[in-house]
Amino acid sequence: MRNLFNLGLIGGTFDRFHKGHISLINQSLKYCNKLEIWITTDNIAKIKDPIIQSWDDRQAEILKHTESFFPSRITFGKLKDSFGPAPSHDLAEVIFCTEDNIKNCEKINILRLKNELPKLSIVELKLENAWDERPISSSRIRIGEIDRNGKKWYPEQIIQSPIKITKKAEGKLKRPYGELIIGPENDISVAMEEVKRKISNTIGPIICVGDVTVLGAQLVKNRMDIALVDGKTKRKEWKDAGNIDNSKFSNFLSCSNPPGQLTPSLLKSCEMAVESWKEDNTQSIIEVEGEEDLAPLILHLLSPLGGIILYGQPGKGVVIREVSEESKNHCQLILSNFKLMNENN
Repeated sequence: MRNLFNLGLIGGTFDRFHKGHISLINQSLKYCNKLEIWITTDNIAKIKDPIIQSWDDRQAEILKHTESFFPSRITFGKLKDSFGPAPSHDLAEVIFCTEDNIKNCEKINILRLKNELPKLSIVELKLENAWDERPISSSRIRIGEIDRNGKKWYPEQIIQSPIKITKKAEGKLKRPYGELIIGPENDISVAMEEVKRKISNTIGPIICVGDVTVLGAQLVKNRMDIALVDGKTKRKEWKDAGNIDNSKFSNFLSCSNPPGQLTPSLLKSCEMAVESWKEDNTQSIIEVEGEEDLAPLILHLLSPLGGIILYGQPGKGVVIREVSEESKNHCQLILSNFKLMNENN
């Protein structure tokens, strides 16, 4: 059995505390009696990504997952630079890292020698992989690729076969989730002006679903990164659909999605549009042969956290729904009640 170090150090952002973080902490505690976890300050973290949680929230999530097991072995500090306290920490004996930051630990040891302190032992920790054999990371969670357990958000079966709505799933869609902005049905620009004001500081993609919503966004010159249209409103051909200016979009995609279904074709087009936006902010319009009404369920699962999805509520106005882990979980729950096309309701 290995001899334990008395005190070890580990540092990081620790945003959206996930399965990989749990593994890193558990591995570290196998080597030391006590562990200091140094969490990047808000000032530094927000430069990296504005939607990173606050320091207090990040610490609270670590505590929530560790206090029942290691309450007396873990303490916390605020990491204000890339080295933290390690170059001058006279009690620490070991520092933990992953493959991508070993060089930083080696620099720390050079500084420690200059400070007449012994080198820290460096222990490289194994990363936890997601479903695709790539490491779980907070950045992958923020951009919507995986959940905190490293799993994909959307149901596996939709990759191969259409899924159809059931009465149970339909019941869960009766009321709109998100914020309803009320406006007259004959002048969508009224509601969209208020929508534009409310989402003006959005960092993630703004996604509009439905011809009326897309045209309304264009009328008020609202930023629109992804649009889905089917030429209809209330399941009837809409004469004003032709007024939508497709030239405002750099990327034109098309797919097939019959009413009451979600198809691999729709999933692929939505994936392509989201990926194009993530790569270089390319704006895409998706023309759906059939209906796009259920597309927000897929778009929430594919989109980065902090994005906005807009869709019309017939006779009432426009619904604003932010993409969050909560919205993704909610859409997953609804989709769990869908059935494969060859199954009965």
